[in-house]
Amino acid sequence: MVEQVPLERSTRELIAETKAREEAFARVRNVMAEATGTAHDVDDTIEVTVDARGRLRNLWLAPNAVNWGPERLGSLIVEVAQVAMREATQASYNKVALLLGEDMTYLIEQLSGQRAPARAEHDDPGMTVEEFQRRREERLRAAGEPGGPSGPSGPSGPSGAGGPGGAGGATPPAAADDDYDLDTFDPATLRSDR
Repeated sequence: MVEQVPLERSTRELIAETKAREEAFARVRNVMAEATGTAHDVDDTIEVTVDARGRLRNLWLAPNAVNWGPERLGSLIVEVAQVAMREATQASYNKVALLLGEDMTYLIEQLSGQRAPARAEHDDPGMTVEEFQRRREERLRAAGEPGGPSGPSGPSGPSGAGGPGGAGGATPPAAADDDYDLDTFDPATLRSDR
């Protein structure tokens, strides 16, 4: 026998909630149709824009694209379109998450069978917060900036020597290889799984 549990909401409240969800799902279709992704090849000879449903919105070919030959050009267009499709899919999930919330968006992912590209197993997870902080501290230490870890309260102690960079003013090997400036990097630009 099934136990009956009293509802804490009235029938009108349940109907209003159901209508609100129906409207939100109707907006989801529009949001997903409007989301686009654009990608180009490394030589900037091909640029493709598609929507989240995979429809081609724009294809641009540089005049020197003919040098690839028909077979290679065709396969490059397909490869670039796939990258653009992943970008469009992620953009649509990001917009849906703002509209419906994370839990409902994850449910849509499961129902559609198409995971958000940011959740893909083969995807680069990016830099951890700890790695970001470690690299920042190394760069500050190397630059000898005040308030950085090279000061008396920093991990290297009063001498300023120590840590992965060796002597106080030496550039750490990991920081010397970086092509970007972690001092001015905005962590808000890091991609989350949404």
